[in-house]
Amino acid sequence: MENTPSVGKPISRLEGHLKVTGSAKYAGEYQADDLLYGYVVNSTVTKGKIKSIDTSEVKKIAGVIEVFTHENKPSTAWFDFQYADMDAPPGTVFKPLKDNDIRYNGQPIALVVADTFELARYAATKLDIVYEQEDFETDLKTNLEKSRDPKKGLASMLKPPPPKPTGDFDKEYENSFIKTDSHFTHGTEHHNPMEMYASTVIYEGKDKLKIYDKTQGTINSQMYVANVFGLKMKNVQVIAPFVGGGFGSGLRPQHQLFMAVMASLALKRNVRVTLDRAQMYMIGHRPPTLQQTKFGADKDGKVNAIYHKATGETSRFEDYVEIVVNWANMLYPAENTLLEHEIVPLDVYSPLDMRAPGGSTGMHAIEVTMDEIAYQLNIDPVELRLINYSETDKSSDKEFSSKELRNCYLQGAEKFGWNQRNPEPRSMKRGNKLVGYGMATGMWDANRLLGRAEAIMTPDGKVEIKSAVTDIGTGTLTIMTQIAADELGLPIEDITFSHADSKMPFAPIQGGSFTTATVGPAVQNACQALNEKLFKLARKLKDSVLSDAKFKEVQFRDGWISLKNNAEIKISVKDVLASNEGKSVKTTNSAMPNPLTYGKKARAVHSAVFVEVEVDEELGIIEVKRAVTAVAAGKIINPKTAESQVLGGMIWGISKALHEETILDHQFGKYMNANLGEYHIPVHADIHDLEVLFVEENDQFVNDLGVKGVGEIGGVGMPPAITNAIFHATGKRIYDLPIHFDRLL
Repeated sequence: MENTPSVGKPISRLEGHLKVTGSAKYAGEYQADDLLYGYVVNSTVTKGKIKSIDTSEVKKIAGVIEVFTHENKPSTAWFDFQYADMDAPPGTVFKPLKDNDIRYNGQPIALVVADTFELARYAATKLDIVYEQEDFETDLKTNLEKSRDPKKGLASMLKPPPPKPTGDFDKEYENSFIKTDSHFTHGTEHHNPMEMYASTVIYEGKDKLKIYDKTQGTINSQMYVANVFGLKMKNVQVIAPFVGGGFGSGLRPQHQLFMAVMASLALKRNVRVTLDRAQMYMIGHRPPTLQQTKFGADKDGKVNAIYHKATGETSRFEDYVEIVVNWANMLYPAENTLLEHEIVPLDVYSPLDMRAPGGSTGMHAIEVTMDEIAYQLNIDPVELRLINYSETDKSSDKEFSSKELRNCYLQGAEKFGWNQRNPEPRSMKRGNKLVGYGMATGMWDANRLLGRAEAIMTPDGKVEIKSAVTDIGTGTLTIMTQIAADELGLPIEDITFSHADSKMPFAPIQGGSFTTATVGPAVQNACQALNEKLFKLARKLKDSVLSDAKFKEVQFRDGWISLKNNAEIKISVKDVLASNEGKSVKTTNSAMPNPLTYGKKARAVHSAVFVEVEVDEELGIIEVKRAVTAVAAGKIINPKTAESQVLGGMIWGISKALHEETILDHQFGKYMNANLGEYHIPVHADIHDLEVLFVEENDQFVNDLGVKGVGEIGGVGMPPAITNAIFHATGKRIYDLPIHFDRLL
């Protein structure tokens, strides 16, 4: 039976059966002999010092093994850089239990270790802690006078600062036919993956550890542990084959990893530390951000002046910053621009990348502003974007490697039925419901980093591919298997993709929608190198029919090596393996962007989002009834898993627009709704008809596979499209997210 290509097929997740049957093991589920349990104790004050922390009574409780505080913490690294990680922003990385200073509410200040989790949790409530409190500031809006430019560091390579001003914004804006001046806000959001953070540390003796960690980067956690605790890299193994959601919260090693390793090394025992749901609100968040946009346009709708400023929060110890204001001039080629981004240091924990960080924030302001221009000029919002369409990124004056956004607009509008929209606000009704249509553009980077992969063919013709990359639920395991199967000309059943182990070839953290574009080419290269080795062995066979052939002249199909121009001239791969004295054939290969050419073009994935909302005219209740997202993201390796990613992003966008917000009481400096009962996320009843449309896009520049990421593009255009649809339905322009019904009453 002939093997047909795997790439492009909607293959179901290969690990799906393990997940739905409960057979998949997560970080907090690995069993170990004589396992101890740690429970983190968090500060109940926001700023100050610990005057005393009395552990004597707790240590008398039967089953309590130890209580670690700043007073008895084992020695760890001195230098700040040793605590850094692949996603650390500039500044001083937080060091758990370093001293008695309290820097934010919920700061980990102790670890209780006991025979059971329940006992450790109970004992934690019995600690006698006396604080000396200090004044604190946690309110972004009342501290804007303290805003400043963020520090630059290695982080600026992936998070470039705003481009320098171009033209003369003030003059052009004042002379514009249409002028907008709008102010936007969104509140704090927390990641809330289903699986809470846990680390199970197996002590293997002589400072050797095997760690099952909830992380989006096994090598990132390995480097952190080795550097902080002074261990050899080879003696630290981090494993994370299943991750129950991350959304960015696992890009950095979280403090449960530090605590579990510290306790394991000190006690020379196996230790597990798991955070509970409330503690998940103490490990990072999407920062609340204030934005102002001022766009100027001529009477035909051509945007000629762009001002965009963002002010976000950060901690006192790190300069966390996002790419918020860079997007407008990448999309719309105005000659006169002024883009600014500032941060305000506050007494909070450092914010953390959260699905489409900065893009989800910035595109909301940009696309609502474009909608305002469309209504002021009485131009269809789709037409306005086509008027301002560009094949180049004006901010860098670089041509896009590929850009099928125009077809996203056209195909998305047709699929949605955009032409049925009456442009007049508050003109469409369905019973007692006001109906609104809104649209917006989405954009996200198409980046790639260095990745490595190993390919091993065993004597029976089966192949194992290895990479340290994680799969946080995105389908990485499945699509890497598909890529390998096609490169090797084998059925997918003959390929095993082993991953998420720090002892495997290098892969960066999984985030930024760059995983497929990073690890995919590494898998491709490793498989091609394996094919070359097999071909060399085939040429050496006695009376080989391929002895005079060149590698570029052959193909690998269905377990055979044959000439491309004459498939009858072929050699069985199994015959080749039989001649290799029963040994496996192995290759390890890297893939990274060419530094000489990679920066010559702009690289992005684009989308057009169309949304229909219903708003109850009397109660103000908002429902997203249907939405279509048309995406141009290069080659789609697996339409099923890719669609799942975009659908997840669309649901996230609905959540950002209408539901999610963590409320911080500035009197106490504490989040008041640190639970899933009061931190609102969508439920089944909130989600209706969502559709994804992939627009064909051929990109030979981004990588040899021609793939771009889809993990984040699904979310960036949804909040502004919903906001614009609400305006069309009600005639009320809401600038603050999330939009609750009280704003419409």
